[in-house]
Amino acid sequence: MPDKNAFHSQKVDEVLEALDSSPEGITPGEAEKRLADLGPEREAPARASALRRFLGHFHNLLIYVLLVSAAITAVLGHMIDTVVILAVVIINAAIGFIQEGKAEKAMNAIRNMLAPRAEVLRDDHRTSIDASELVPGDVVLLEAGDRVPADLRLLRSRSLSIQEAILTGESVATDKNTEPVAEDAALGDRSCMAFSGTMVVAGQGRGVVVAVREQTEIGRISHMLETVEPLTTPLLNQMTIFSRRLTAVILVIAGALFSYGYWVGGMGFGETFMVVVGLSVAAIPEGLPAILTITLAVGVQAMARRNAIVRRLPAMETVGSISVICSDKTGTLTRNEMMVTSVMTGENEFTVTGEGYDPVGDVLLDDNPVHAGDHPQLKHLALAGLLCNDAELNKHEDDWQISGDPMEGALLALACKLDLSSTTESRNWERTDGIPFDSAEQYMATLNHNHENEAFIFVKGAPERLLPMCRDQRKTDGGNESLDQDRWDQCMEAMAESGQRMLAIACKPVPPEHTVLERSDVEEGLVLLGLTGLIDPPRAEAIDAIAECYTAGIKVKMITGDHPGTAAAIARQIGMQNPDKVLTGKELEDMDDDALADVVLDCDVFARTSAEHKLRLVVALQGHGMSVAMTGDGVNDAPALKRADVGIAMGQRGSEAAKEASELVLADDNFASIVAGIREGRTVYDNIKKVLAWTLPTNGGEAFTIIVAIMLGMSLPITPVQILWINLVTAVTLGIALAFEPTEPGTMERQPRSRDEPLLTGDLVWLIILISSLFVAGVFSMYSYAIERGYSIELARTIALNTLVVMEIFNLFYIRTLYGTSLSWRGLRGTPFVWLTITVVVLAQFAITYAPFMQAIFGTEAVSLRDGAIIVAVGVALLFIIEIEKQLRLRLMRRRAR
Repeated sequence: MPDKNAFHSQKVDEVLEALDSSPEGITPGEAEKRLADLGPEREAPARASALRRFLGHFHNLLIYVLLVSAAITAVLGHMIDTVVILAVVIINAAIGFIQEGKAEKAMNAIRNMLAPRAEVLRDDHRTSIDASELVPGDVVLLEAGDRVPADLRLLRSRSLSIQEAILTGESVATDKNTEPVAEDAALGDRSCMAFSGTMVVAGQGRGVVVAVREQTEIGRISHMLETVEPLTTPLLNQMTIFSRRLTAVILVIAGALFSYGYWVGGMGFGETFMVVVGLSVAAIPEGLPAILTITLAVGVQAMARRNAIVRRLPAMETVGSISVICSDKTGTLTRNEMMVTSVMTGENEFTVTGEGYDPVGDVLLDDNPVHAGDHPQLKHLALAGLLCNDAELNKHEDDWQISGDPMEGALLALACKLDLSSTTESRNWERTDGIPFDSAEQYMATLNHNHENEAFIFVKGAPERLLPMCRDQRKTDGGNESLDQDRWDQCMEAMAESGQRMLAIACKPVPPEHTVLERSDVEEGLVLLGLTGLIDPPRAEAIDAIAECYTAGIKVKMITGDHPGTAAAIARQIGMQNPDKVLTGKELEDMDDDALADVVLDCDVFARTSAEHKLRLVVALQGHGMSVAMTGDGVNDAPALKRADVGIAMGQRGSEAAKEASELVLADDNFASIVAGIREGRTVYDNIKKVLAWTLPTNGGEAFTIIVAIMLGMSLPITPVQILWINLVTAVTLGIALAFEPTEPGTMERQPRSRDEPLLTGDLVWLIILISSLFVAGVFSMYSYAIERGYSIELARTIALNTLVVMEIFNLFYIRTLYGTSLSWRGLRGTPFVWLTITVVVLAQFAITYAPFMQAIFGTEAVSLRDGAIIVAVGVALLFIIEIEKQLRLRLMRRRAR
């Protein structure tokens, strides 16, 4: 079979000959033969059973450690702790099970977009068949409302317009014709083709099938989506590394401690074994997975409030590591609305202000507002655009929306800005007849009569089509003069360079008795009123968001299916870096991967791109070690969305395939929501670090306390059952409070962290060692103090237990601020969650210290008021010591940064 990629550059007769077909279609017998040659449709890859997928979520070293911890606590008879640990493991597995399988759902979403039935001609007889039975050479009939069932080379086109946003990302429907285009034409420029899965919005057409199934454009994307391997989030990678190292450290220390106690210390086997069990219980942070899950979940809720819906929980942390955003243009950086921004008349150039379809704004001449009555040319042009128009402009709540063509909606807004609303000027006119827009003719015309017994033909359309139909142009005083073709050519060139779409508007007076409009009435003798330049205006909030990205060290890339000139113009308006350097999809195809890797960092605007181009750009950026966020709404975006570190789909106009392949869905399709999400993602990562910096010293202090006691031949200052109490009470209260910490000042002024940055950085490891050591020193100091005063071993252990908990509380205030001082009103004031959890812990400690039944269970005794005050003083001293260390460390970091 001939290469389907060449059919758009061939004439109709050549295509039919190559496919051995005719305008009447192939015979039913030939169709059966070709269908047999195609073979059965490729089935989707078999999916693992639900049970196997669920059990797969237990295959993680940290989970194994937790299961061992559960077994140890069960042996110790602490079934409550066993149940809590097992519940954490099962809940984590359930969350992963529910969240997985999105790639398969994305595939199903693509398959559901294919048309189930097709109207075809076979041997010149119309018949309806299942779309899966189509073969190359079949002639398919298309009408408005149809979903295109295969890739077609158009044979006939009558006002045919097809919405191709799922493939090109552009919201404006594409007008179709039968004329061949250049062989290297981008997908969005192949006007003689209709692609599978796209929607016919107007007109009729007929096309010959050139590709079916996996050979179609949407089929190729489906295959790409199957083969693209999604990246594991940095958090999952780092947690895997962390759990391995933690397990290794615990096993080595436990083995060494057992050997020392049994062989050197002369302890019995059973006693030594229970000490090792106590060490394991102390060292394993049982509540850490639950706290991390809660931290991510809190971030998800915060993101939702900012119109960013997180679909995969671990991706919440990944959002904070984004170092480059690859954004679509239409609807994300722009409003997805057309707006008239300039008007060219015979002698003047006007600029138009406002936002989208909102009919509020000014028309400026030399930066001064003008009135329509002072400029007859401008008034006639706006009136013509108002009357030669089928759209409606309506206000929905606080938003203006249009029903109909976006360009016509923009002309309505222009008329309103000049006070030529439908309730004033247009009510004096009545449409008598009209010629609807035809993609072949490229214009629309109406015949209108007014109450003064005047009649005019108003025409709007493509300038290259209308200008040859014009003999004169309107003068400033309302008269006519000969058309200045050179001037209008210069105007069109300037508009094109600024990325504006152009509409020419013309008129023609006719006798009042003229009531029927024929094309012959329009083809000549028109008077050109002027040109309007339209553009999809940038979102005002996107401009501020991009500036914030640059402050935060985040690069922004625009990747669009639109024309290079339009892309560059929008890039300049929104303040992007290097807006004038634009690479097209054709230029990308001519580059190998090495060449692309060299230019991808310096170029920020990519136009006329396809699915393959977007995927290659994501891979190239990741090759530089960058964490890539990719936005998209069409099926063509799905492979790149899946490959990106963070795929971001549009919630309002995005296809289901794009949403299923993404980690994030924007409820408002707004670029500013991405930046707000990054701020929340950075906050979540900071809070995860805070959780680790608070949890690990606690467990480290407990473990080192046991180790030091064994090494010194002392009784344990805190018993294993008391350690379990601390882990149960404080880990699920104080640790959780850190999940709700607000964003620290200056968060969006820091550079993005490296995607390879370990969860436990050198600074964090040092902090853990320092605080663990201070915990050990505080516990042993208070334990020794109690023993020296002749207190019972139970009371000494109670004092040591409360000392450890109090130090954890003061450590919480310290950890809340990683990049500033904790000794400030903001730091000491805390949050409602902080004070709630502290209250719970304090009440629990009073209960274990003073309640008789708790004393019997945990071997505690009542502590005097004096000793209680000393315990609090130890916590205060801890806070001052580690705060001094933090300020010295931050000062050193700032010096290095200079």
